[in-house]
Amino acid sequence: MVYLDLQNFIEVLEEKGELKRVHTEVDRDLEITEILDRTVKQKGPAILFENVKDCDIPVVGNLFGTMERMKLALETDNLEGIGIRMSELLRPKVPSGLIEKMKGISKVKELLSYPPKIVKKAPCQQVVKIGEEADLNEFPIIKCWPKDGGRYITLPLVFTKDPDTGERNVGMYRMQVYDSRTTGMHWQIHKHGAKHFNTAEKSNERLEVAVALGGDPATIFSAVAPLPEGFDELVFAGFIRKKPVELVKCKTIGLEVPANAEIVLEGYVDPEERRTEGPFGDHTGYYSLADLYPVFHITCITHKENPVYPTTIVGVPPMEDAYLGKAVERIFLPLLRAQFPEIVDINLPIESVFHNLAIVSIKKRYPGHAKKVMLALWGLGQMMFTKVIVVVDHDVDIHNLSEVLWAVSTRIDPARDITIIERTPMDSLDHATPLSNLGSKIGIDATRKLKEEGFEREWPEVITMTSEIKELVDKKWKDYGI
Repeated sequence: MVYLDLQNFIEVLEEKGELKRVHTEVDRDLEITEILDRTVKQKGPAILFENVKDCDIPVVGNLFGTMERMKLALETDNLEGIGIRMSELLRPKVPSGLIEKMKGISKVKELLSYPPKIVKKAPCQQVVKIGEEADLNEFPIIKCWPKDGGRYITLPLVFTKDPDTGERNVGMYRMQVYDSRTTGMHWQIHKHGAKHFNTAEKSNERLEVAVALGGDPATIFSAVAPLPEGFDELVFAGFIRKKPVELVKCKTIGLEVPANAEIVLEGYVDPEERRTEGPFGDHTGYYSLADLYPVFHITCITHKENPVYPTTIVGVPPMEDAYLGKAVERIFLPLLRAQFPEIVDINLPIESVFHNLAIVSIKKRYPGHAKKVMLALWGLGQMMFTKVIVVVDHDVDIHNLSEVLWAVSTRIDPARDITIIERTPMDSLDHATPLSNLGSKIGIDATRKLKEEGFEREWPEVITMTSEIKELVDKKWKDYGI
């Protein structure tokens, strides 16, 4: 099936025992966070809070908090299969016969079917409030952590267009609520939304912004996917769900938003205005510090007659974002392999909040191969933020950290196998760097060394039992009485 909207996804989760309804009254300030934090760390269900203090609108959280729910959200049993489909479409083979030509034509038709479609009427505009009627206080926007600067919208789909090219971007940037019609817009320097804002700023023009809350799960996921610049997130969402995303034109600005969103905020960001945003309990497990960011002014709020408010919390891992990140890791692995066939697998450990550590296994063929892979990955999109890259041989199970530590501690000579690069781009939320957005990288080559790499000694064999003995013991295991 193809999910129509967020509430359709909620229904499916409930049918499969993956969602619990909480009828007890809960406070949107801190209490919801504590409940969700305990639940996600226990790999518990999504939760629909039906009785939020001082608000008539329910809150849903932990929608993507297990790999099982991620697969349900993206309607697949094989996340890597999505990446394989993408790589086949983006890197088609030259057809050698009639059948292959027909397959190629079929793939082109498939690709052309993904762009979103405009509709005239939409559920997200069943209720329309323009100007002073628009009021964020109607919604159960949560305060996540005790020292947060205020309440935050944490699962927004932020729509902008490049003022010069008209290119659309959908990003997910937290939004601190200042009052009933203004919020912060925390798009960091490297984000595409910030690029659109900077373009508008040079012309001293307001940038129109629309924020959709809710929608079908593939569309929500598309906002966090590390897509190449210029790749439309809504085309990606259509590709995943195998059906175009329906859009509707906003009421007060020249943007389009998902027709089946729960809530839509329309407005603009003024290039000359900044306001203190933060602190915020972030996905690093620390509070990100307060800083000056652009201000989003709301001109209109539209929503369904009976909307559900979606939220997520971040903090000390594991959190819900861990599973979104793992889905990204699995989906984009085939695309990495398409560019770098030597890559066997990649692991972005949850504990390292993804961009701090990448463990990569390769089929090593030549001297310096591990370093080549490190440098290549540091040059790829959001992989440029990765502080530590560890490269191991293909025989190491990189999802078993015991094996990784064994390989790192037994296959490196620090003076020879560690590479440090200074003054490189870093995530804006990395508090450990000496300068904001600029820091160093470390690469560890934990592969077996070749003679061509200056290793003149004999490399010892790994201890393994013969397959015959293993099979013998397997057959007799019950007889041993162990």
